[in-house]
Amino acid sequence: MMLLEHEAKQLLDSVGIQVPRGLVIRPGDGTPDGIESYPVAVKAQVRSGGRGKQGGIVRAGDRPALAAAITRLFATAFGGERPEALLIEPWLAIERETYLSVAVDGRADGYVVMYSARGGVGIEEGAPPVRYPVGAPWNFRVHGLRKALESAEPDYQWREKVIALAQRLIRTAAMRDLTTIEINPLATLTDGALVAADARVVCDEWAHFRNKAIHAQREAEKRRAEPLLRDCLNMQHMYVRLDGDIALISGGAGMTMAAMDMIADCGGRPACFLDCSPGPTSTRGYRPAFAMLDADPRVKVILVSVFGGGTQMQRVANSMKEIMAERKSRKPVVFRLDGTNVDQVPGIFARFGAHNHARLEDAVAEAVRLAGGRA
Repeated sequence: MMLLEHEAKQLLDSVGIQVPRGLVIRPGDGTPDGIESYPVAVKAQVRSGGRGKQGGIVRAGDRPALAAAITRLFATAFGGERPEALLIEPWLAIERETYLSVAVDGRADGYVVMYSARGGVGIEEGAPPVRYPVGAPWNFRVHGLRKALESAEPDYQWREKVIALAQRLIRTAAMRDLTTIEINPLATLTDGALVAADARVVCDEWAHFRNKAIHAQREAEKRRAEPLLRDCLNMQHMYVRLDGDIALISGGAGMTMAAMDMIADCGGRPACFLDCSPGPTSTRGYRPAFAMLDADPRVKVILVSVFGGGTQMQRVANSMKEIMAERKSRKPVVFRLDGTNVDQVPGIFARFGAHNHARLEDAVAEAVRLAGGRA
């Protein structure tokens, strides 16, 4: 669950990391009064990436330019998302941009610190960031990060600042249930100040049961969501909309990602990441997923891929039989169920004219063909 930039900066400020002093406005607020000096940066508050390259950050040199920027940004979608707020900050006189992040990484069995001497919009085009695997937060060692930074950062004083900041980020991530804190750019201003000029923070959504702040934000996101998506979120489904036309209903994040990769390899385009594993055998669990995907005009085909040892496939098949009887949409559905009692699935599917593919590869190939792909 990603925070907006202004929310991320508010969090960093609360733990003593310097951020620009900004003003947040929302649709209908108009052009704010009381801005003491220009130019200012007007920044669209969206969760999609690549905002800067899409024109989501505008320099305004005076009040009329600010008013025009506000109108344009609120009317523009970035990565399919319209800004729910704008952040207005002083235009920073930046002398140097670097990159620093802390994130959960399976290879590190916990947290990893990443640093690049080059930050900003073109971070992906430079050399890969230096990685310092930390693991559990109490395993952080100053001398370990210092050694890792020697090859990437020649300035000793700057290295020490980065080390102190990384240590604070690790502590913050662990205490606040965060999976990612990314500062890009970590900027040095012409007056020597060290500032988090932009920030991205991702919370561990599944820590909501113990973290009141994450729980409150999770509930707020549900209230903002469209009704069909809200129904899926209330069933604990994990959903991410993509730009393709083959929708995927699956169980387990790993299986879902594998199926998405296979769709792409076969020449198709996944329409979504939709993990329904919290309710793997319940008609009630799958019904909102089908309702949302059937209502999406960009979806041409629905692929259902469920695999499990503990999950009984005959129960999943019976759920599919009930849902197919209720559906009004004519979008084709391709099935691949595999696991416990899968031998009972063909008999159940025969009652409503469906076919269960024994291999995921075959199911994906049919879905891609039905969507008009090359398979």
